[in-house]
Amino acid sequence: MNNVIKGICYFVLFVLIQVLILNNIYFLRLVTPFLYFYFIVKMPVGFTSTRVTSLSFLLGLIIDIFSNTPGMHAAACTFAGFVRPAIIKILMGDELPDALSPSFKTFGYGGFLRYVLILVVLHHLTLFIIESMTLFDPLFLLIRIVSSIAATMLLICIVELFNEKMNWYD
Repeated sequence: MNNVIKGICYFVLFVLIQVLILNNIYFLRLVTPFLYFYFIVKMPVGFTSTRVTSLSFLLGLIIDIFSNTPGMHAAACTFAGFVRPAIIKILMGDELPDALSPSFKTFGYGGFLRYVLILVVLHHLTLFIIESMTLFDPLFLLIRIVSSIAATMLLICIVELFNEKMNWYD
């Protein structure tokens, strides 16, 4: 299948899963997994910063439209998309092929987990700080951030393991 069509299918799939299923999960008002973020994680390394940032913004904007969150996801995704190329460069170096998609196979288990963890932490910090707009209850905010990071990381790793076994994404 053409990579563009495959990318569009994943984009739509992750938006639908997020909007229809995961946005309705609020375990103890603390945990909300954000699987849609996997789309940003898996964009090919060779995408320009402008392309990554634009697609990240578009993804966040669509999530905002369906979630009735005025710009929060768009801002968090845009920030994550903006810093993504620098994080890849710092963690993996400059000599990566352009068509390479980050994965357990291409970055190694440790490298991929570090890469995803840094991006997820930056995304979630941005998202939840914008959402709270105050540090009125910093302990509750910290617990929400950490628990949502853990849930998102778990879902991303499960999907990545599934994709590694099936070779569907690469």
